[in-house]
Amino acid sequence: MGDEISRTTYSRSQRRQYRHKIQQCLDVFETMLAQASFECEPPLTGMEIEGNLIGDDYRPAMSNAGVLSSIDDPAFQRELGSYNIEFNVPPRQFTKRAALDLEAEVRASLNDAQAKARTHDAGIVMIGILPTLMPEHLTGDWMSDSARYAALNDSIFAARGEDIDIDIDGPEPLNLHVGDIAPESACTSMQLHLQVSPANFANHWNAAQVLAGPQLAIGANSPYFFGHRLWAETRVELFAQSTDTRPDELKNQGVRPRVWFGERWITSIFDLFEENVRYFPSLLPEVSEEDPAAELAQGRTPQLSELRLHNGTVYRWNRPVYDVVDGRPHLRVENRVLPSGPTVADMVANAVFYYGLLRRLARDQRPLWTQMSFAVAHDNFRRAARLGMDARLFWPELGEVSVAELTQRELLPLARQGLEEWGVATEVIDRFLGIIADRVATGRNGATWQVSTVRALQAQGLSRSAALVEMLRRYCAHMHTNEPVHTWPTEGSGSD
Repeated sequence: MGDEISRTTYSRSQRRQYRHKIQQCLDVFETMLAQASFECEPPLTGMEIEGNLIGDDYRPAMSNAGVLSSIDDPAFQRELGSYNIEFNVPPRQFTKRAALDLEAEVRASLNDAQAKARTHDAGIVMIGILPTLMPEHLTGDWMSDSARYAALNDSIFAARGEDIDIDIDGPEPLNLHVGDIAPESACTSMQLHLQVSPANFANHWNAAQVLAGPQLAIGANSPYFFGHRLWAETRVELFAQSTDTRPDELKNQGVRPRVWFGERWITSIFDLFEENVRYFPSLLPEVSEEDPAAELAQGRTPQLSELRLHNGTVYRWNRPVYDVVDGRPHLRVENRVLPSGPTVADMVANAVFYYGLLRRLARDQRPLWTQMSFAVAHDNFRRAARLGMDARLFWPELGEVSVAELTQRELLPLARQGLEEWGVATEVIDRFLGIIADRVATGRNGATWQVSTVRALQAQGLSRSAALVEMLRRYCAHMHTNEPVHTWPTEGSGSD
């Protein structure tokens, strides 16, 4: 969830200073967009994978400190919950066979991490929401030892002034009150990064917003939370509600939420950072020593620490990123739509599908976002989160169509074109787009597999709790085979 900070409480004067400093950063960023040279060739891609730790009973293992110590690799980091970890995959060019190399490297790294986790009687599972997580697991020392997380929790509740209501509808609605952001730790995702130039950023972000609904419907993997079957991708609504700084009165006034799809197509990355500063009060007003204007004037690249820190507390589903590596600035679109899992093969297929589509749509002479309203793109996203594979989504010239029809008629051909433009090898395209094609043809993604398996197990006489444990046991066994989720059996016979 971002870089560490030095304190957990802030004075009024620190908040005033931060507001001034972040505006200064924004002004410098605007100047840089007009004058500075940003690193963008060749474009790099990146991936972050969040996971959960489980014990031999397939319930959460609150042991990330020990596990990470044993893994002893800076690519693996803690996340909000002490049962969460994150794997940061090294950036790479999206070349001819890069996706196959990525699949092999991620599998090797996760297998090594799994072996080291086993020395702590823990295992790693990649899933959108851990289905065996229950309210009793999010009491006591559930949070990772981090000043950032403690300060974030305190700031959200100070801004809100009251407990948070978690109220999610679905087949088995859930309503509860919580006094901290613990439920947010249940939301484990995969983030995809693409480095782009300032001139091309708006087209890529707009295209990513168009794709968010179909992307989520195809990749949904979070149907259960606290034992309730909710949305196909419950993570979306749970994340939004568990970090909401707004009491009801501010919601009624139309104040924007911290977890935000957005509200308009953009013409520049500056639009997004300017919205962040204009609409969202600081949660972590940490002030650096840097004078960004002086740094720029002296020919150095400013870190813009306050602007970046603030951006990390506005949870857009497609987030703009400004970063500096080896003294060179660059911009990225960070796609935060997808859940973690089920397998490395599935996740790499999701990534290849996304990168192919993004390249094709961002270069279109008549962009899709000029043919649909922003509200429709947002509605597609919400429908996809709620219904997954069963959603009907709007698409220009097709109208409202099923996920399968949209994918087969439009998205797969467009993704193939984009991947060919990238120069991706035909056999690589065939492998990973084949996984997507078979997933939609069978109607089986992580969410549908989980629901079908639990239903079959309960029909055999297991309680919901026992069915969730047994389903997760099978999920983990299949996950380690790396066979895509559409090939997994769902019968309740006990076979793996």
